[in-house]
Order: sequence, then structure tokens, then C-alpha cells
Amino acid sequence: MRIFLTGAGGFVGSNLAHVFGERHGAEVIAPSHDTVDLTDRPLVHRCVAATRPDAIVHAAIWNDPTMLTSDRRRAWKEYVGATRSVVDAANDVDARVVLISTDWVFDGTQGPAIETEPPNPINPYGFLKAASELVVTQRARRGTVARIAGVQGIHRARPHPPRQQDAGFGYLVASVVETLRDGLRFTVWDGEGLNRIATPTLATDAGELIWLALAGEVSGILHCCGGEHTDRVELARRTVAAFDLDAELLNVGPPPAEALAGGAIPHDTRLDATITAQRLGAELPDLDTTLVRLRHEIDTPAWSTA
Repeated sequence: MRIFLTGAGGFVGSNLAHVFGERHGAEVIAPSHDTVDLTDRPLVHRCVAATRPDAIVHAAIWNDPTMLTSDRRRAWKEYVGATRSVVDAANDVDARVVLISTDWVFDGTQGPAIETEPPNPINPYGFLKAASELVVTQRARRGTVARIAGVQGIHRARPHPPRQQDAGFGYLVASVVETLRDGLRFTVWDGEGLNRIATPTLATDAGELIWLALAGEVSGILHCCGGEHTDRVELARRTVAAFDLDAELLNVGPPPAEALAGGAIPHDTRLDATITAQRLGAELPDLDTTLVRLRHEIDTPAWSTA
């Protein structure tokens, strides 16, 4: 299978490239943003026409929460415009297109949300992803939306997590492990204004579910996530246990004010993936299994190229 992958230099994208290429032997075409500006519709069409992929997996985002609000025109172009370019290019070569979306398309009041739950985003990122989902579901001839949630894992394009912690769940486990293994204290945030409850997902596990969707030509909306919900503090504590870390180094406290400056955050973004698991013939891992798998990834020598 030949896969045109956008955003391969990012956290999620680097794990998708690993799953598709290293684990399953797919030919992965992964142009950088400097090479292919996804908002340049004619350029995207030329690149896709030249490579003729079987599928396009669109994982690229403009990862600047502040600018999503202050430069709304560019934000719309980077998310919705780019998705439209990718979908139209996929249609031209009869390729499947998979949009990597998010649990943040929900407002935090309806968890656990099933695949058919109507989105109700409360911040720019969720809104732009929900709008991009509509592009895929309404415009793609062979379209799939893969919502992921609370993504954990290693960044295969960088040696360290991009940040320690934010208002969401992303990167939290790796950050806790790295900090406590260095003998330093880590304060996991808890309090109002945070995404406090979610469905932690190993990035490579999400990639495996997406691979099943590609191989089985499964269309529609999928929840490519783990099988157990938890809150931030419990995730950190179970990480300490799973990695044999010093529990005395883990603290719980409120987030700094600047962490809440990016706008409204959905409180509860649990995803129910029962329908997805049935459609894909997959078994969703519980949190302990997810953490065991992540420990293996972190402790594997030369993980960045494994």
C-alpha cells in the first residue's frame, strides 16, 4: 500500500509513519510542510497526482493554539482549506482519505461519546477539526474520520516530549516518566479549566486501528482510541506504578494561570469506541496494557529509528 502522509514530522504523524512503514511495510510518502504547503491547492493536486497513493492520511495541523484565535483567517485555511485540498486531490486519484481528528470536537458534557454523537466544540481547535470532519464526510468519495484521544507515546522525530504538560492529556505519561527518572518532582495538574477525564491512547495503537481501517476500506467516523477512561491524576499515578517510579516525587496541584489562557477546554472527552472495535475486528487495550506497551517503546534502544 502506498500512503501519502501529511504531518509526519509531528508527534502523531511520526508514530503513524512508524506503524505504516516499519510495522506493515507500506510505502510512506511523507513530504514536509516546507516541501508541500497543504493550503496550496494546485501544488497538493500535482504532488498527489505524481505519486498516486492508495490513501492519504491527513495528520498535519497548525499547532499554535494562540494564533488559532488571533489569526482566524489563516487558521481556517490551515485546517479546513488544507483538508479540502487533500480530499479533492484524493478524489482525483480515487484514493481513500483519512482525517486525523480529536476528542475535542465535543464540549465535555456528553462523555463517553459514541461515533454518531453530534460534535459541539467549545474552542477554536475543536471547531476547526469539526469543520474539517464535515469536509471529509460530505466531500470525500472514500472518506474516513479517525478521532484520537489523550494521545500518549514517544515523539519519533524528536528525542524528548514537545512539552511537559498542557490543558489536555497529550504527552503526559512520557513527561512524567522522563521527569521522575531524572529524580525530579512532577506536579500533575488538577482543577477547573482542564481536560480532566479522557480515554488515553497510545499513538501506535491508534495507528494500528487506522491501518485496519485502511486495509479494510472502512469509511465513516471511527474512534481510534484506548479501551479505558481515566482522569489526569489517576493516569499519572498508574504511570508511576507501571514504570516502577518513586511515588514520592509525584505531586498534584492546580495549573498555572497561563496554561488556561487558550480558551475554553472540554472537561470530559471520553470516547466510546465499541462500534469502531466491532467494525475493525479489533480489541481495545485497557490502561495497564497501554502503559506496558508504552514502557516497551520508551525502553527500546534507539527507539527514534526502531
